[in-house]
Order: sequence, then C-alpha cells, then structure tokens
Amino acid sequence: MPKPDTEHVLLLTSFGFLHLPKDADGRPVPPSADRIEDVRDRLRDPAAARDILDLDGLNPRVQDVVLNTPGARELLANLADYATLPAGPRRIAIGCAGGKHRASGLTELLAREVRARGRQVDVEHLHIHLPRVLKTTDTSTGASA
Repeated sequence: MPKPDTEHVLLLTSFGFLHLPKDADGRPVPPSADRIEDVRDRLRDPAAARDILDLDGLNPRVQDVVLNTPGARELLANLADYATLPAGPRRIAIGCAGGKHRASGLTELLAREVRARGRQVDVEHLHIHLPRVLKTTDTSTGASA
C-alpha cells in the first residue's frame, strides 16, 4: 500500500497587480492562493535604486535591496513561519506593482528560507519577464497611476 502524502509541495507565486486580469468591477484578480501578500504599501519600491532598474528579483543584488527594505525581514520571517506550519498552506502568492522586483525578490528569499526549514518548494514568477512598469499620470485628474 502506498505511503500517504504527508509532505505536500508549497507553490510560491510572484505577480504584478498591474498585469492581472480585472473582474467585472475593474479590480485585479490575483492568482489563487491560501495567502496573498500585497507588498505594494508594505515595502518601498526597490526600482528607485537606479543600479537595479533593469534587473529582476532573481538577481542577488535585487534580493539584497528587498531584504534590506524596512519591514522586509519581519515580513519574510512571518511568511516563513506560516509556510512551515504543520498543516501549512499549499500556495502563497506575493504581489507588487509590476512583479519584477519586490514580489519576485521576496518570493526567492522566502523559497530559500522555507527550503532551509525542510519543506519542498516550487516557485513561479508570473510577470518577472515583463518590462518594468512605469507610473503614468492621468491628465484628466492629475493623479498618478
């Protein structure tokens, strides 16, 4: 008789809110997950550091900038603790504006930490390959998008 699957693989997904499909009310529809972490307001955008503009979260320099952002270490520890609960989640999705820097960098850091704690992890980056999202100004209202 086969042994029951007691160790399920955790899927970590990074994404960019600005690239998601919209629901009927115009709200972005994030990927399905047990926990969706929106880091747009929690972590400052590392793309402001000009030397990493053309890099993505797979690059150790980007990961270092993300990790050294105020609040990032605490968030990473919280997510790792959650991911390694005995009856832990199957999917965690992390989103930022474009999915190129914060979300993908934090996802890579989380994958490393969770693997170090003994859990199997798969990683997918939905929007890391897309060009960096530039803020635009709505000329009718003067607001930034």
